[in-house]
Amino acid sequence: MKDNNQQFATKAIHGGVEPDPATGAIMTPIYQTSTYVQEEVGMHKGYEYSRTLNPTRHALEKNLAAIENGKFGACFGSGLAAIDCLIKMLNPGDEVISTNDLYGGSYRLFNTIFAKYGIVFHFVPMEDPAEIEKYVNDKTKLIWVETPTNPMMNIVDISAVAAIAKKANAILCVDNTFATPYLQTPLDLGADVVMHSATKYLGGHSDVVMGALVTSNEEIANEIYRIQNSSGAVTGPMDSFLVLRGIKTLHLRVQRHCENGEKVAHFLKAHPKVDKVYWPGFEDHKNHEVAKKQMRGFGGMISFTLKGNVMQDALEIVKKVKIFALAESLGGVESLIGHPATMTHASIPKEEREKTGVIDSLIRLSVGVEDAQDLIADLEQALA
Repeated sequence: MKDNNQQFATKAIHGGVEPDPATGAIMTPIYQTSTYVQEEVGMHKGYEYSRTLNPTRHALEKNLAAIENGKFGACFGSGLAAIDCLIKMLNPGDEVISTNDLYGGSYRLFNTIFAKYGIVFHFVPMEDPAEIEKYVNDKTKLIWVETPTNPMMNIVDISAVAAIAKKANAILCVDNTFATPYLQTPLDLGADVVMHSATKYLGGHSDVVMGALVTSNEEIANEIYRIQNSSGAVTGPMDSFLVLRGIKTLHLRVQRHCENGEKVAHFLKAHPKVDKVYWPGFEDHKNHEVAKKQMRGFGGMISFTLKGNVMQDALEIVKKVKIFALAESLGGVESLIGHPATMTHASIPKEEREKTGVIDSLIRLSVGVEDAQDLIADLEQALA
């Protein structure tokens, strides 16, 4: 039922999904099986072993491709496992240009796992694409973009970076976790691959850990599938079912995340104890015009700093909230609050963190789908 001419909400519910041929079940069954009976050697129904392919996971992979306007999807045991797959396409001596304001887990994977195998990583501020060009050479094989970035909400012009990657004959991969395909479709803007931590908005209910890659390039897809099968970091059928179910309400949830995010961002900006608020919807946010051009909304992720930049003040606030939950992760229906310097970005050295703005008083919010008035009242009492 995949049709790239359909609108997003229709694709979210129907893309890549068919009624079960055996029973007519409208929901994709959870094929909780490791192997499949073959009529004779080499004769089967398309499935041999669930590491290679499982019908529930396969339905999700097709659904993800549909909502990202891609052709091929692949699911993994976590977002980091998806990134791991893509980096395994490289060889020793290859170079990667990455966003400098980067999720701490991605930074750790690049620097502590793959750097020792001779892959060179450059961490570059990408808000100005000209900065990227300074690092491009004949060894550049991958450009890695987050936009909006985690946690500073920096906006990177995907089309401009795609032009640089094409000229360099390098793969451009965009981590689309924060924006989701409801707000942004990087493949349409020239990216070669899209990565998701499906744990976040795609699953949407904080009950699953999963990663995904989507591409329209058949050569890249075949290599992804080869590594996925060879390395075996696949997701199981139950988790695949949960994310498939989560995507069916993605458009409804993200719309409310955006509405609530806007109200919370404006409240924080007006608060006397708050110094800076990082949210791409503000006209004075750097690259706001780029965000308007490539996104269909500004999302529910917000970071802010406190006047005085005292870590203890930030730690007190994240402890005092009652509706916001102090927890890592993001993108669930419930609102979360976190302290990047000691939580999600603790693996990045302090001096590197602070260069990108991750200072001691920075607080990150994942604004959920509760009532916005209640969320604002909660932040108000915590800041008091």
